Amino acid sequence: MARKLRIEFAGAFYHVMSHGNNGDKIFFGKKGQESFLNVLDEVCQRTGWIVHA
Repeated sequence: MARKLRIEFAGAFYHVMSHGNNGDKIFFGKKGQESFLNVLDEVCQRTGWIVHA
């Protein structure tokens, strides 16, 4: 069953996290981590998102 749609509004804070199934790793090596962080940085710059942690 899919989760309910997230209600979005200006100025809201959202808790977003990524994790692997059954505790599996989601990155395989330093390159994967760096690629993810580069894409996240680019998206934050385009959208005005702020990452706190």
